[in-house]
Amino acid sequence: MAKFIFKMPDVGEGVAEAEVVEWHVNVGDRVEEDQHLVDVMTDKATIDIESPVSGTVVEVAGEVGDVIAIGSMLLVIEVEGAEVSEAAADAAAEQIEDEMSDADDADEAVAHAAQNSVRPEPVEGPPSSSEVKSSASTSSARMELKVLASPAVRQRARDLGIDLAQVKPAADGRVRHADLDAFLAYNAGSGFGAAGVRRADETIKVIGLRKRIAQNMAAAKRHIPHFTYVEECDVTDLEELRAQLNAARGDKPKLTMLPMLITAICKVIPQYPMINARYDDEAGIVTRYGSVHLGMAAQTESGLMVPVIRDAQSRNLWQLAREIGRLAEAARTGKATSEELSGSTLTITSLGPLGGVATTPVINRPEVAIIGPNRIVERPMFVPDGMGGERIAKRKLMSISISCDHRVVDGHDAASFVQGVKRLIETPALLLVD
Repeated sequence: MAKFIFKMPDVGEGVAEAEVVEWHVNVGDRVEEDQHLVDVMTDKATIDIESPVSGTVVEVAGEVGDVIAIGSMLLVIEVEGAEVSEAAADAAAEQIEDEMSDADDADEAVAHAAQNSVRPEPVEGPPSSSEVKSSASTSSARMELKVLASPAVRQRARDLGIDLAQVKPAADGRVRHADLDAFLAYNAGSGFGAAGVRRADETIKVIGLRKRIAQNMAAAKRHIPHFTYVEECDVTDLEELRAQLNAARGDKPKLTMLPMLITAICKVIPQYPMINARYDDEAGIVTRYGSVHLGMAAQTESGLMVPVIRDAQSRNLWQLAREIGRLAEAARTGKATSEELSGSTLTITSLGPLGGVATTPVINRPEVAIIGPNRIVERPMFVPDGMGGERIAKRKLMSISISCDHRVVDGHDAASFVQGVKRLIETPALLLVD
């Protein structure tokens, strides 16, 4: 028997180290050649590393969250035979280099922790308490073993007296804390979710995408002097137009507010080029872009990501709706490419119906502005009565927030830009005029 020391391969030009995101093997496990060993994350992408040989794992380097230098020992595999050729390791390194070849522009693939513009599909409510009690007499311990859940989720379920087999999991079949929360809310008044129920403390290591988000947000707030401007818009007529267009859409994708707002933004941008720009503060250069490559903050299981709508100014409402849906699905399922997750010149971010009255989004550095539409609310307003007077009517109102880099964008320019967008969405027929 011989020991093969598998070193951290060179995963890309200029990359000196990689963070361990998830181990797929443990000491003592038998592995086969090309078997998935570990996921590592660089500042460019997440890489799957496979075994170059077959054997038994006898040692691994580091825990999840640890950073390992390129060329350092990653793990040791005991193999049959006296020696192991280095060709296997070289082949593994070449495969990883191929995977990294199109990732050079992926530095902005990590989303800023501002707000999400696309929400995941809601999970259906869990079963009623009567259904839980009727099945509680079954072998709950045996059933729990069949449910996919982390140790922390299992411990919390035990503390709350919940049978995991009765909890509706997410789409991938794994029960998470959010699913337990939904179960408790659904069964409120049935003995679950009492105010005095104790929940175990959790210690969660910040790794992977969440770690990149934390680093990017800290850098954005540390380097960029933010200011935020908020304006309220009457979107009653815009919502009526949207309903009319959807009623006659045929096989076209359903329109949400987002494509209409993006259209308004793209129509106003040419008058305020300083909004659609990126600032290289080290070189002291501001680049104003002629095309609007619009980043769209999207919520995923791993965290916030920002897929990019290329040349948004050249797309009509239906094309925008279709691209928004495609990119949101790609981000949610982890299939978005590095090209689709980089190169934005301006970002839009929204919490949808959870948007609140106003938000102060954080800029996606090195961009200089981020736009945040907020929740639509209905309120009484004074409107013209057609006879020179006014009357009170129910109107749909929405606030639009914009955060800007005050080194590049003046307050007057930001306010004027938002006022231009406001004029278009309050006179929505103009959105359909070239």
